[in-house]
Amino acid sequence: MQPKLKKAILLLALLASPWLLVQGWIFVAAQDEVILSMETCPETSANCAHLGGGEDYRMESLSTTLDRSMDEIRSDLNDYVLDCNCKILEENQTDSTYYAHFVEHTSFWLFPDDVLISIEEINENTVEIELHSQSRLGIGDIGVNPERLERIYDQLDG
Repeated sequence: MQPKLKKAILLLALLASPWLLVQGWIFVAAQDEVILSMETCPETSANCAHLGGGEDYRMESLSTTLDRSMDEIRSDLNDYVLDCNCKILEENQTDSTYYAHFVEHTSFWLFPDDVLISIEEINENTVEIELHSQSRLGIGDIGVNPERLERIYDQLDG
């Protein structure tokens, strides 16, 4: 192997090593665990955001009552999940309620964040939503979870 190529490969490996170490840590420390019901954020959490259910945390005042049908909301949520390549861990629907737990990864470092969505049908053209996003690892999220919930809210609000 030529010395320049060998140096280039070593440099690339050195630059990639922090990312690879973090990926190994994530793989071991942040295994998927299904969350079967809506959670709330701990009082002083810096890695969680919640909207709705009387438990708003790190979110601006947004109406959780949307004048849209359950089918429209579910379709838009499905589009969001597909667009972000999220992994659905739990999904449960009755005649008037829907609950989902999916995992969305942050860009570059690929930290897994749990996202919980609850939708309750008030009537055929009105629903009540509750949204929750929480990082599995670390003590802070650099604003990722509130931004994610705002993106989801904007998608659902049509």
